Amino acid sequence: MNTIDAIKNRHSYRGKYTGAKVPREDLVAILEAGLMAPSGCNKQTTSLICVDDPEVLKKVMGVIDPPVAETAPALICVLTKRIIAYRDRCYSVQDYSAAIENMLLAIVDLGYQSCWFEGHVTDEDRIGDKIARILNVPEDYELVCILPVGTAEGESMTPPKKSFEERAWFNSFNGK
Repeated sequence: MNTIDAIKNRHSYRGKYTGAKVPREDLVAILEAGLMAPSGCNKQTTSLICVDDPEVLKKVMGVIDPPVAETAPALICVLTKRIIAYRDRCYSVQDYSAAIENMLLAIVDLGYQSCWFEGHVTDEDRIGDKIARILNVPEDYELVCILPVGTAEGESMTPPKKSFEERAWFNSFNGK
């Protein structure tokens, strides 16, 4: 699949996953895609933990309430370390966002599905903190997102998008 096809085929998948294990080499390729993302001032504020051990996965899924992706055979946990990059600015949100999108595209390219779960992880319940404790994440890192990885059990549908003309223009807003 080429890059444009991966972009066009990527969407959030919230359905069930088959029991098929994701091979380690595919998980490594996905993680490498995330780590190759651009990073503000090259501070490389994003780190990743992939959980594919069924026992650890069960512990992690046990703290996610309400449950999501509980049938996924692998889960990528996205960590950020807030580091000042330039003129008192921190670009960690941009860094991990780029890493997540790279991984989502790699996931689709390899024939799997996923969904970017962030609000569910960083809201008032602080589910990310609970997951971080299970995974022994140091205090100076924040777990900001989870990406389930697996083969879709059901049909995967791409939601409709607004037309190009409604959202993109040349030379001025709304092309005028």
